[in-house]
Amino acid sequence: MSNKESNTPQTSIENVYRLNGRVPLGKAIPFGLQHVLAMFVSNLAPVLIVCSAALIRGTSQTLDSAEITRLLQCAMFAAGIGTCLQLYPVWKIGSRLPVVMGVSFTFLGSLLMICTNPDLGYEGMVGAVILGGIFEGLVGLSARYWKRFLTPVVSACVVIAIGLSLLPVGMDSWGGGTGSETFGSWYHLLVGGITLIVCLVSRYKLRGIYKNLNILVGLVVGYLLSAVFTVAGIAPMIDFSGISKTIQEVGFFSLPQLVFFTDHKPIFDLGAFFTIAIVYLVSAAETTGATTAVCKGGLGRDIQMEELQGALAVDGFSSAISGCFGCLPLTSFSQNVGLVTMTGVINRFTILMGALIMILTSLFPPLGAFFNSLPQSVLGGCTVMMFGSIMYEGVKMLKDCEFNDRTMIIVSLAFCVGVGLTQTSGNFFAAFPSFIGDIFNGNAVAGVFVISLLLSLSLPMENKEQNSK
Repeated sequence: MSNKESNTPQTSIENVYRLNGRVPLGKAIPFGLQHVLAMFVSNLAPVLIVCSAALIRGTSQTLDSAEITRLLQCAMFAAGIGTCLQLYPVWKIGSRLPVVMGVSFTFLGSLLMICTNPDLGYEGMVGAVILGGIFEGLVGLSARYWKRFLTPVVSACVVIAIGLSLLPVGMDSWGGGTGSETFGSWYHLLVGGITLIVCLVSRYKLRGIYKNLNILVGLVVGYLLSAVFTVAGIAPMIDFSGISKTIQEVGFFSLPQLVFFTDHKPIFDLGAFFTIAIVYLVSAAETTGATTAVCKGGLGRDIQMEELQGALAVDGFSSAISGCFGCLPLTSFSQNVGLVTMTGVINRFTILMGALIMILTSLFPPLGAFFNSLPQSVLGGCTVMMFGSIMYEGVKMLKDCEFNDRTMIIVSLAFCVGVGLTQTSGNFFAAFPSFIGDIFNGNAVAGVFVISLLLSLSLPMENKEQNSK
């Protein structure tokens, strides 16, 4: 057992660099809060996009604002529960790794296709999320039977693709957020730039353990600067009205509500399940890459079979739990993988504080609305380097592979096709069913995973590799 994974009975601040052991509560909370702030906006964005467009089954009506606010609350609750399961498993469900769960963007296209169909609507989407989550959970528990097909070069390609796919997310946030009418405005660029500089300066100027709170320092400084710009009338950086609106619609305290006790009980449609099942497999590939990156970057070793099984089981079953609250599927959050690999803070107890903060914000909706008021440009300034660190870990994994013609062909074609599909001028899969385009046209990870896996399975090994088998 490495020093990073050894058990230390005493409570110590140095335990933040160890997987196990207690950290003083006053020190653990800021590190946990840093994880929450890094993923908060991205965790809620898919819920807003999908649920704002979702039709109530059999009608042309959409969910009202109070229902969407309740679902945002449920998203934080489900993410907190999923993170707790990853950190402290129940039976075989959980990896014991410093992994944070959150609502996945991967499912966006397929979920929109289901929930905007009047015959299925929001209720059909929720049913598909629940069934699909159970499906992925069972796939995860059987990982030992198919893990051998995920060769080191495939895992490395997936991790690099995750990092690449997040780069535009960070830059879009820095510019003010996707679809923002003020995108690219000088104040977004200035605040994002100052936030990034503060993160970098804090990284090098703060002493000891506190240098790894550089993301939190950047977020706080960026938020305060945005508040000054807003109050002084220089630029509308923060919308404080969301907090009062949340209080009016939901109140100060509210328990998450199971969807079975609402007016929108789920329906289970086989077609909707098959539409989303393949996306759950892509999500499993992303989680495999993300947890591998955590082990490589945070623990300095390869992922173990029990950890992979547990991570994928949580990915699936926590998605089913999320569906039971009427919310969207969960996955291991790549933003937080970047935070772990960049700071080296891997302590489970510390990240548990972040999970409990998520659950707390779900019980007190105004608190969640406050976190949600964090300007996109501040988030972008903090995350661009984090996202790049994921790609860096993938490159380090690729370095451990055999460099030969076979590896060159796998990597070259995987990225040329997988990433190239996301940059075409039109719908490359226009002649195919729409769900295929939804999966591959906007998701580099899916294309890179499928191409690298197929080539890894089909291309003959070179003599040196065959002799080593």
